[in-house]
Amino acid sequence: MTPEQVHLIRKSFAELSRHEHIAALVFYRRLFEIDPNLQRLFKGDIEEQSKKLLEMLGVLIAMLERPLGLELELKAMGLRHAGYGVKDEHYAMVGRALLDMLAETLDRGFTPEVREAWTALYGAVEAVMKMGAAEADLPERV
Repeated sequence: MTPEQVHLIRKSFAELSRHEHIAALVFYRRLFEIDPNLQRLFKGDIEEQSKKLLEMLGVLIAMLERPLGLELELKAMGLRHAGYGVKDEHYAMVGRALLDMLAETLDRGFTPEVREAWTALYGAVEAVMKMGAAEADLPERV
């Protein structure tokens, strides 16, 4: 990601954070529209899950200049999510729901450049989380 993309992500996330409760609920509404079967992966309160989603996005965005720490965090998240039943094919749906949520919440602030920056970020997040999830399938080392 370019420094300009990082700037656009941070700026748009700050705006998104002003509407965080609504944004997260829009995300889950959209995700469950895309694939209603994904609801079974969420056992707890969706309001609580919504709060965690925005908190985790904030943490990841704060770590953009620390690639090693970010990679370790994302691999661990991928491993955890594999344990929750998340499959590789779910990542594309999550990415779509994320971009749709950003478009709806940011409205005119979701410019083509902002979309491109978030697409790049999510692509990187997805790739590293899938690497972490793949580690769940590896035999334990002694």
